[in-house]
Amino acid sequence: MSIDAQQSINAKTTLEAMLPYRILLESALEFSGGTHTFEDVVEAVDEGVMQFWPASESCLVTQLVVYPQLRSLHIFLAAGNLEQIKDYDESLNEFSRQLGAKHITLSGRKGWQKVLKDIGYKPSHITMYKEVPNE
Repeated sequence: MSIDAQQSINAKTTLEAMLPYRILLESALEFSGGTHTFEDVVEAVDEGVMQFWPASESCLVTQLVVYPQLRSLHIFLAAGNLEQIKDYDESLNEFSRQLGAKHITLSGRKGWQKVLKDIGYKPSHITMYKEVPNE
């Protein structure tokens, strides 16, 4: 699946920019435990709460997380071609520096550990969830 990333970069609206990536984003959202819909992510990007990173065969969505002691750029979603996702690394590093972020984090399937090890990512914790049962 190849997408014209330049068309997304030049789009007039956030929805117009992200729509070609909807299938990719929704495939990643399937692992979010139901926290967000595609529309929620578009709205967060439109409001500047999240950032959208388009490429020809992949995309990322990031968000700045501000903790009491430091800032961290969190990769909220990553979908598409794994090598192309890894190619975002230097841009993410530079963006993090511009934001004063000391870390770049992500939560995802266990397989991400192996895929991203060669660009310096290491496990710090695993994110899990469970649904609260109805009484």
